[in-house]
Amino acid sequence: MDIEYLDKTDEEEYRQLELLKESLVMLEDILTYAYEGYVLVDKEGRIVKINYEKLLGITEEEAVGKDVRDVLENTRMHIVVKTGEKEIRDVQRLQGHDMITNRIPIKKNGKVIGAVGTVLFKDISEVKELAHQLLDLQSKINKYKGEIERIEGTRFSFNTINTVNPKMLYLKKVGEMAAESNSTVLITGESGTGKEVFAHAIHSASYRKNGPFVPINCSAIPKELLESELFGYEEGAFSGAKRKGKLGKFHLAEGGTIFLDEIGTMPLDMQVKLLRVLEAREFEPVGGNKTISLDARIIAATNENLEENVRTGKFRKDLYYRLNVVTIDIPPLRERLDDIPILAEDLLRGLEKEFKIGRKTLDDKTLTLLMNYSWPGNVRELRNVLERALTLSTNRIIFPSSLPERLQKKNKGLGLQDISPISEIVEKAETEAIINAIKKSNGNKTEAAEKLGIHRTALYKKMAKYKIEM
Repeated sequence: MDIEYLDKTDEEEYRQLELLKESLVMLEDILTYAYEGYVLVDKEGRIVKINYEKLLGITEEEAVGKDVRDVLENTRMHIVVKTGEKEIRDVQRLQGHDMITNRIPIKKNGKVIGAVGTVLFKDISEVKELAHQLLDLQSKINKYKGEIERIEGTRFSFNTINTVNPKMLYLKKVGEMAAESNSTVLITGESGTGKEVFAHAIHSASYRKNGPFVPINCSAIPKELLESELFGYEEGAFSGAKRKGKLGKFHLAEGGTIFLDEIGTMPLDMQVKLLRVLEAREFEPVGGNKTISLDARIIAATNENLEENVRTGKFRKDLYYRLNVVTIDIPPLRERLDDIPILAEDLLRGLEKEFKIGRKTLDDKTLTLLMNYSWPGNVRELRNVLERALTLSTNRIIFPSSLPERLQKKNKGLGLQDISPISEIVEKAETEAIINAIKKSNGNKTEAAEKLGIHRTALYKKMAKYKIEM
């Protein structure tokens, strides 16, 4: 455009302004979408370029060269070029509308050579509407954040597995080392010992921790549905299938971990298909002809003796060896009674939070009674007993009267007055564990200490404490 009306005494300034105007021309489409309108003025406040036609009906031809005050009402562009101070998110009244504007001075070598003004919102009501939208979005984010925190809160880590039992401490170390790899893990142990807790902890400690953790109980799904649950199915794969098909657990576990609980109950025909998945790291949905790559870690668990099942033909030998890369055999609660005090404390705090009950503590006789019970239902049974006691106890202290009768009747035929002190129970449990470890290690103290998950020096100290000579 012709800019001969400009004063030629400072040609460098106007050359810079002309370059800026050309840049605005090249960016016109972008600026049009980014702003409702914009204007470029020189250091005298005269319009060099303007795009207000859609906003106010002012064409560029009729505005260029004029004083900005003669074109835009209530403008402050002429003030900005004089003060050199930017004005951000200012309200300007234009043709009956309160618009939100920015005014930025343009400087060269510290000297103002012009200014650019932009309209962010053509009416302040748009800002209010945007504010409402942002508040609504923030509300939704807080809702989802709370839900995520709730879900994440159900996860376990190795830090949440509190134990003083030597074998459990050793198993925690094994689990932590296993978490660093992508190897398949087989977790064994009686029902209620906390196999899923260990699976969660391994997932949470692995590089897949930000991926999904997908549990599936193989014994809870009918045989005829297990394949479609694991691998999903395509549309029309079978009668009653969903129109668009369904993703399987292996697909949902992409980038994370799939936990196959009660793997020992899996039918033999499914064992063949699972073995193929483990070997090829890919699977096919039911009714599909396209293979899907598997990017998920597999952790399996069982309360059955898989070696015995292999011997009797109930479980495939090749699948057993494929699953049995890293094995974690969780001991029953009766073999780690030294953990009862710390487990009871953790479970009580969790139950109090879950049921919004005030803090309660266990009477010493109650705790001693818990430590003399054999716990056939393991940690799950302990939790149920404490939940019952917490509910029935009317005092801040939970006394033995709040415990189920079976705990008193089946406590080795002892009455409360005959129950051994906790220290004696712990001593007995540790003594048995040390003797068993040394026997299984053929007298090798270093190997026995490793089995117990303690240092050799600590083993010798305990042997001296309990007068164990082997």
